[in-house]
Amino acid sequence: MGESIGFIGLGIMGTPMCRHLLKAGFPVTAWNRTPARLRPLAEEGAKPGVSPADVARNSNIIITMVGDSSDVEEVIAGPGGVIEGVRPGSVVIDMSTISPATSRSLAKRLAQRGVQLLDAPVTGGAIGAQNATLSILVGGDKATFERCLPVFQKLGKAITLVGPSGAGHTAKLANQILVAGCMSGVAEALVFARKAGLDLGTWFEAVKGGAGTSWHLTTQAPRVLDGDFSAGYMVKHHRKDLRLIQETAHEMGVPLPVASTVLQLYRALQSMGGDELGHQALVKVYEQLTGVKARR
Repeated sequence: MGESIGFIGLGIMGTPMCRHLLKAGFPVTAWNRTPARLRPLAEEGAKPGVSPADVARNSNIIITMVGDSSDVEEVIAGPGGVIEGVRPGSVVIDMSTISPATSRSLAKRLAQRGVQLLDAPVTGGAIGAQNATLSILVGGDKATFERCLPVFQKLGKAITLVGPSGAGHTAKLANQILVAGCMSGVAEALVFARKAGLDLGTWFEAVKGGAGTSWHLTTQAPRVLDGDFSAGYMVKHHRKDLRLIQETAHEMGVPLPVASTVLQLYRALQSMGGDELGHQALVKVYEQLTGVKARR
């Protein structure tokens, strides 16, 4: 294969992504804050790393897939972080969803060590990670992107270099504005239709092929109707994304009325104990406001 892979962060998304790389034949050294999540992958051939720095010493392409900007800063630039073990000529690929400003700052620090950073957040949720059908939005150097393309191709189907450092995370945040609008629209429509007395199964079949259709309607509405709020993408992660969107929009002076409102709705869902649910659970806020349940 030529490239040795380090993988840091083995959650809902990271575990299947790491597994795809192992199955593709890449030598993988992995690390996770919670060691128990590493054990199944170690049984499948991943070498356990003792720290992010150790992962970096044993790899020339290091992937991070963790939660927030502060988590990425910690595993890359904190004590025992990637930057302490990374070798010149290596590449760090951050596939988390974080602040573009944080990504650009880390890229500059790594460049001082002769290391390129690609910011490459993904969209497609847990299903996309499991099926290796993620869309990958990449920011960074073109030659480095081309070097890492064989790795990306084992994880996703739509892989796009969208611009320089930080552009990948900016593109992902713009995508999450779309997600917020679509998911809130589905929740509102379901509750509106139920309140009006419509049969929701019949309504769904009537509209799913029309102008108002979306991935969220066809994928998430049936889950809501069945009362399935298991997480493919957790509320707490979408809430984090919306916070990052607000922070970035504030820096640019861009008003985002819909995304701002949806963030407040997700904060309401957080207060209802819904942070670990799938983001389709947004409908629960509308249900509480209207006194109806959008189920079959």
